[in-house]
Amino acid sequence: MNKNEASSIQKAFLDKQNTSTIIADLKSLFKAGVLVANVLPVFTGFWLALYFTETSFSTQWGVFLLTIVGSTMVMAGALILNNWYDVDIDTIMERTKKRPTVTGNIPLKVVLMMGIVFTIIGFILLLFTTLEAAIYGFIGWFTYVFLYTMWSKRRYTFNTLIGSVSGAVTPLIGWTAIESGFHLIPMILFLIIFIFQMPHTFAIAMKKCKEYKAAGVAMLPVVRGFKITKRQIVVYVACLLPLPFFLSPLGTPFIVIATLLNIGWLIASIYGFFTKDDLKWAHVIFLYSVNYVTILFILMIIVTLPF
Repeated sequence: MNKNEASSIQKAFLDKQNTSTIIADLKSLFKAGVLVANVLPVFTGFWLALYFTETSFSTQWGVFLLTIVGSTMVMAGALILNNWYDVDIDTIMERTKKRPTVTGNIPLKVVLMMGIVFTIIGFILLLFTTLEAAIYGFIGWFTYVFLYTMWSKRRYTFNTLIGSVSGAVTPLIGWTAIESGFHLIPMILFLIIFIFQMPHTFAIAMKKCKEYKAAGVAMLPVVRGFKITKRQIVVYVACLLPLPFFLSPLGTPFIVIATLLNIGWLIASIYGFFTKDDLKWAHVIFLYSVNYVTILFILMIIVTLPF
């Protein structure tokens, strides 16, 4: 192998590494896992609005694309701005030290501009669906960026309540792109996601309690301790129990499966009072919560498929 061939191979290897680094940085900047998880409720809300208004999906392709792309860009903008604002505490927390805002791989000015541009384009796209969908998108964005990230996250334990509102509007965005949100179904979807996020976030905060404490973030386990947090988890999970019965139009199989999921989560939550390994238990609650909301919202789509 001559020097030119060796140099070409080395250059190709470095280019591949650089590409991988860029992709990893962008995934971290967009919080890819969180972003994808929030797209599902938007789609479910949209799908159920079509189902209950007896509208064909094939006639709403344009609205669907505008809704999904627009809401995704608005949410991406909010997540990017969160990364931009939280760079100081991300430097302290172990799980966030590799974010490009911390490493400097993407300059903060560029991050800020990306957050603003994504937000604006997202809102423009949503405005081509309905004004109501754009309003719910704005409520979610404003709540997450200003009320959660910039105001309450570092000061108050009720930051989780505020943050949950931003996630809970996602099915409303999807639904209102087709039909008015003043309907029982989207309201129950809002409540499910709002309540689900409380024990979900508490479990994460318990797992990363030391990191949040070091960063000065006022999460409930940091300020009030694990015992209070466990009680709160049980209370919120119990609040989910009646909600499937308000979705009776989705059929008995849905109600049964959703209720079994709720009971299983409640049992797992109560077990927290008897466990000796709080962190292991918190991880179980976290995993259950992620699977719970995914299964529930996919199930809503499955039971309404036109078989």
